[in-house]
Amino acid sequence: MLYPIFDYLDKVLDIPGMGVFQYISFRAGMASLVSLLITIMFGGRIIAWINKKQIGETVRDLGLEGQKEKKGTPTMGGLMMMAAILIPTLLFADLKNVYIILLIITTVWLGTIGFIDDYIKVFRKNKEGLAGKFKIIGQIGIGIIVGATLYFNDSVVIREFQNPVSIDGGVVETPAFKDVKELKTTIPFTKNNELNYETTLGFLGEAMTPVLYILVVIFIITAVSNGANITDGIDGLAAGTSAIIGITIAIFAYISGNAIFSQYLNVMYIPNSGELVIFAAAFVGACVGFLWYNAYPAQVFMGDTGSLMLGGVIAVLALTLRKELMIPLMCGVFVVENASVMLQVGYFKYTKKKYGEGRRVLLMSPLHHHYQKKHIPEAKIVTRFWIVGILLAVMTLATLKLR
Repeated sequence: MLYPIFDYLDKVLDIPGMGVFQYISFRAGMASLVSLLITIMFGGRIIAWINKKQIGETVRDLGLEGQKEKKGTPTMGGLMMMAAILIPTLLFADLKNVYIILLIITTVWLGTIGFIDDYIKVFRKNKEGLAGKFKIIGQIGIGIIVGATLYFNDSVVIREFQNPVSIDGGVVETPAFKDVKELKTTIPFTKNNELNYETTLGFLGEAMTPVLYILVVIFIITAVSNGANITDGIDGLAAGTSAIIGITIAIFAYISGNAIFSQYLNVMYIPNSGELVIFAAAFVGACVGFLWYNAYPAQVFMGDTGSLMLGGVIAVLALTLRKELMIPLMCGVFVVENASVMLQVGYFKYTKKKYGEGRRVLLMSPLHHHYQKKHIPEAKIVTRFWIVGILLAVMTLATLKLR
């Protein structure tokens, strides 16, 4: 909202100082600051309101240490996170940007699905919440919207430079370029560092390529969204891990949207993707601000309203920046948490069928509960998962120069 106003004041009325809004770094800084202020300053009031409405967590007895103390802790804190992401984005981002529009839709869409799930659990006293098939339908729906937009929208292009950017005596030569409508993405640790979906998925014919690409997008959004949801099992784990991933994505967005840096680091240049830095900054601010109240011992839980939304947003950010194939590394904590559940369930069913009784690989899944069963303090588990997340983030950023 403020972006077109300040753009008008700068370019039309030529008022001094108004041009500061042209700088992505300034708007990203303001977005993260406003996001932090919303969560920290208004978080206490929101928690008090949730308590007044008696929107508390219902806890199943899993025999975990400290679990019973969590009963009645306010949930649906994801509403606070949604506000902290959307308000700064609406204020400081260019709302005509196709990537920003996609991310706003994703935030509201998945946040609404999570809210419905939490509402059923809390107000209808149904511990199962929204039926899994309806969650999947919702994730498929946003996957179709995102996939179709990225495939068909004419604004979604990559820019290929005809001549490399050269720096001579501090003067930067502007290179010749052309915008290309291609479905390329980044593959880490490979020579050319790129994969063309149209070439890879075109084995069934040109008409099937968009269908296959949209299916890939649906799978990625569903997997990451569910991974974040599963990770949100102990205080501060999902929010802290998401903040680390958000910082990594913000760095990629800044580089991918900058002609100089993208050429120097040999990274795919994506026009208009720099605006994603503003959204990513608001996202990180919301996660860090939420940790003020969600760190152990938690005063509020994000619920599915927050966790489904966080994972979906991360997936769409990676897709828009053509970094979705880095998700297994960048979101390694989510991946391992997801895999631990699938491994536990799969092995239990296999052994029950073969031996007549189900056996377990872990003491309990997801993985963080396994460590709780080992009587490791909750705060220590979360801190160690954050450390792993930071290491994975550093490894992901290292792919900028590793070919």
